[in-house]
Amino acid sequence: MTTTTVTPIGLTPDLDLRGVRRLTTAVSDTFAVMARNLIAYRRVPQLLVFSTIQPVVFVLLFRYVFGGAIQVPGVPYVDFLMPGIFVQTVTFGALNTSIGLATDLNQGLIERFRSLPMARSAVLAGRTLVDLVRNVFVVALMFAVGFAVGWRVHTGVLPLIGAVLLVLLFGYALSWIFATVGLVVGDPETAQAAAFPVMAPLVFASNAFVPVASMPDWLQYWAEHQPVSVVITAVRDLTIGGPTTFDVLAAILWCVGILAVAAPIAVHRYRLAA
Repeated sequence: MTTTTVTPIGLTPDLDLRGVRRLTTAVSDTFAVMARNLIAYRRVPQLLVFSTIQPVVFVLLFRYVFGGAIQVPGVPYVDFLMPGIFVQTVTFGALNTSIGLATDLNQGLIERFRSLPMARSAVLAGRTLVDLVRNVFVVALMFAVGFAVGWRVHTGVLPLIGAVLLVLLFGYALSWIFATVGLVVGDPETAQAAAFPVMAPLVFASNAFVPVASMPDWLQYWAEHQPVSVVITAVRDLTIGGPTTFDVLAAILWCVGILAVAAPIAVHRYRLAA
């Protein structure tokens, strides 16, 4: 008797193996691009140093210069401030993705990558993952600075870990938006100039530094519901206490939504880049 193996319609072993090989190749290519970008950080450590100076200046400025004039009912101002600083840090940090890709495009590296037999998504994934690693370092530094200036967590270890993961997820999602900006403009100076009009209304017209109630009525709706404020509110709930579930879910939905929209656009723009 002859035994016959039945393969489901539409699936063959060859197709399945090709899919596994493509996935393996994409992962390998992504890590190769990550290694290349990490080496760039090592060779130019000033990039990492200067990206940490700005958030430290913001902490010192608002903690010791403006903090005495800003009143937040029921909580020390420094405890209100630091969640905003964490989210502000990764928001401005996403600019590195834009500048890095614009530099590569301007120097012809993107064209070389596109000529290689590598996954289309590997360059962008490698770039954004390296910036995620950089965010881990910068956020850890900001935690140390925060504790040094009197910031304290009022919840516990698990909510704190959740807050850190949420901040990093938001920074990673924003990196895909600014990846598109860098690929569109193709010049590092222009990328920096083009990114600021996007970041400014998100960071400064938010609840990062002052309560939304202190703003004009016409600005309050935007300041309360835009993504930076939503994520900051969730991080405050996780570090200070509050109605955590709804706010955290809203923040996660913003992050997932940004990724779902921005990542395909960035990959499509990369395919068009020359």
